[in-house]
Amino acid sequence: MATADTASAKPYAPPTRPCSTAPPLQRPQGGGVPEQRQSGTTLIGSVQRAMRLLETVAEHPYGAPAKQLARETGLALPTAYHLLRTLVHEGYLRREKGLFFLGEAAERLGSSGAAQKRRSTVVDTLAQWRDSIGVPVYYAVYREGEIEVMCVSDTPGNPAVEEWADFRETGHAHAIGQCLLSQLDEQSRRDHLDRYPVQSITPYTVRDDHTLMRRLSRVRRMETVVERQEYALGTVCAAIPITLGTTAATMAISLPAHQADRLFAAARQLQDEVGRMLGSLAISISI
Repeated sequence: MATADTASAKPYAPPTRPCSTAPPLQRPQGGGVPEQRQSGTTLIGSVQRAMRLLETVAEHPYGAPAKQLARETGLALPTAYHLLRTLVHEGYLRREKGLFFLGEAAERLGSSGAAQKRRSTVVDTLAQWRDSIGVPVYYAVYREGEIEVMCVSDTPGNPAVEEWADFRETGHAHAIGQCLLSQLDEQSRRDHLDRYPVQSITPYTVRDDHTLMRRLSRVRRMETVVERQEYALGTVCAAIPITLGTTAATMAISLPAHQADRLFAAARQLQDEVGRMLGSLAISISI
């Protein structure tokens, strides 16, 4: 288990929290037209017929002619032709040599749905671990030179650590970042620190690049990384490395400092859970 370097408490200046570049949350305006419950008599028939055509085309990976599609959907041939032309124009279908296939727009919808399903699998799994271990659970990756926290599962009784300083810029200070950086080669670590230099977050934060690099070099392959109050006073964290091909990834947990005696046991339990589920999650966690 990697342990934190001790450092004497010195006066420190917490970094200014970076302003988010994300757009503000959009909420419905009160002046809009209220949504009305639709009855069977107000459904739009042309939309229903178009959806039936899309579903039927999807059942024919080698394509199907208009007459066959009209017959299988129970549509009049002129109606089927009109809807098929519209769907081709909008990109949901494509026509080749008289046969209709799913178009790029429909394939994008399918890809988006598959991605949502994979993410839902990760969310459900983290919630299961959160409840069984009784701690907040985090999933993060190192992608294109950035630390990305992909999913967090917590409860009001066991809240996650507040991101009071940007996780991407303070990877040297929290277990998630240290675990991800420990999986990189030395040059990649130095490149990251050139862009996001070590800075004091709390009195317990590592003080300089050299000390951090030395600590990271001592982390053995697949070893749990632990930090105590380096990112947030009153909080201890542990992060478990995950191998996803060439992508550095981690699952992590956090606890209040007064429950620090639970940290190692909780981290071992999470490691066991990840080990049992990693095979089935390998695709899902590549979101």
